Amino acid sequence: MTIPMKSSSISPNTSQPVIFNPDFFVERLRHEHPQAFADLVLSNITRLIDLPGDAFSQLTGESEAKLPSAAGFLRSFNFLKRKDKGVVFGAPLTEEGIAQIYQLIEYLSKNLHVEGLFRVPGHSLRQAALKEMLNAGAEIDLETGDFHPNDAATLLKAYLGELPEPLLTHRHYHAHLKIGDLTRFDDRGDKTNIPDKELQIEAFQLLFMLLPPANRSLLKLLLDLLYHTARNQHINKMSAINLATMFAPHIIWPKNVMASDLQENIEQLNNGIAFLIRHSQKLFKAPTYIKEYTRLYFTGSKTLQSKDDLTLCSGTEDGLISAITAASPSPSMRTISGEVSSTPTKSTQSYTECALRELYQQVNNLPESAKKKKLIRQFDKQPLLTPSADSRTPFSRKHWRSRSLGGIIKVC
Repeated sequence: MTIPMKSSSISPNTSQPVIFNPDFFVERLRHEHPQAFADLVLSNITRLIDLPGDAFSQLTGESEAKLPSAAGFLRSFNFLKRKDKGVVFGAPLTEEGIAQIYQLIEYLSKNLHVEGLFRVPGHSLRQAALKEMLNAGAEIDLETGDFHPNDAATLLKAYLGELPEPLLTHRHYHAHLKIGDLTRFDDRGDKTNIPDKELQIEAFQLLFMLLPPANRSLLKLLLDLLYHTARNQHINKMSAINLATMFAPHIIWPKNVMASDLQENIEQLNNGIAFLIRHSQKLFKAPTYIKEYTRLYFTGSKTLQSKDDLTLCSGTEDGLISAITAASPSPSMRTISGEVSSTPTKSTQSYTECALRELYQQVNNLPESAKKKKLIRQFDKQPLLTPSADSRTPFSRKHWRSRSLGGIIKVC
C-alpha cells in the first residue's frame, strides 16, 4: 500500500531504493509464494510459543476464530465480516479507508504536546462533522483551526473500535496472550517471572508478518504515532501504559465483549499493547534468519552449505540454531534445476542433521552455565523431522512438532 507521506516525526525513510531493502526477498516470497512464506513464518512461531490445537488452527485460518463472548461461551465471529461500502467508519479495512484515516494520524503527529491526548474527549459536534467528511472521502485541511487535536484523537479511536474485526485480528488473539507469557530462565534453567523481551520482539515480528497487508500498514502507522506520543509524555502526560489502556479495547479486544468477560486477561492485554508501543520501531522487521533464508531461496541455494554461510544469519549461537532450522527445505523450495520439489531430498536432510549434530556436540562441550541450558532447550524445541518420518516436510502444517532436534540428534 502506498500512502503519500508528508514530512513528520513518523514518516518512513523512502530515500533507499527497494532493491537494498533488507526485507526485499522476504516481501518477494510473500507475494510470489504465499504458502511457502506462511509455512516458513508459522514454523518459527511454533518454535517460540506453544499454541493449543484450536488456537493454532485459528492462526493458520484452518478454522474460524472462536473467542470469549458476552455470554461466556465460545462463539464464531464470522458474522462480523460485513461488506459495508462507500464509508470509512464501520467498513472493512481498505487502503482507501487507511488513506482517509491517515489524515488524522498526520495531524496528531504534529500535536503531540497536547496534554491528555487520546484521554480527553473531543467536541461531539465537531467530531460528527469531521466523521462525515472522512466518510465522504474528502481531503481535509486540519490546520485551519476548525478542529482540535482531541477531536481527531477521539475519532481515531472510534474508527478502530468500529472496524468489523479488531486491528490485530481475532485469529491472532490467543497468540498475543502466549507471547506475553514468554519469560526468562534463571541460572539453574528454571523459568522466572521476568519477561524475555528479545524473544517477545522476535515472536511479534513473526506474528505481524502474518497480518493482512492493510492491517499491517495501519498498525505500523498507529504504533509509530503512539510511540512518539509516549516519548513526549513529559508534556502530554500520556505514557505507554496509559495509551495502551486507551487503545487495547479498540485494537485487540474481541468484538461484543465487556471488560468483565475478559477477566484476568485485561492486565495482560494492556501490558501487551504497551510493549508494542515501546518497541514499535523493531517490530516490523523480519528476523535475520528469515531474511537469510528467503535470500537463499531466490539466489538458487538449496540450503546453507557451510558454517561460514550459517554465521551470516547471526553472530550468536541462538541465531545459528534458528538459521539451521530455517534452512531445512520447505514444500516449495527450489531445486538446483529450478524445479519445485514437494519433499526434501535425502542428501539435504542428511546435511542438515549432520550440521545439527555437530553444533549440538559443540554446545554440549561448553562449560555448564545458564546459557548452555538455554541452548539445549532450544534444540529440544526445534520442529525438524528425520528422513524416516514418512514424506512429510519440516513445514507440514499439522505435524511440525512430531520430533524435536534433541530427539533427532540423540538417536542418530
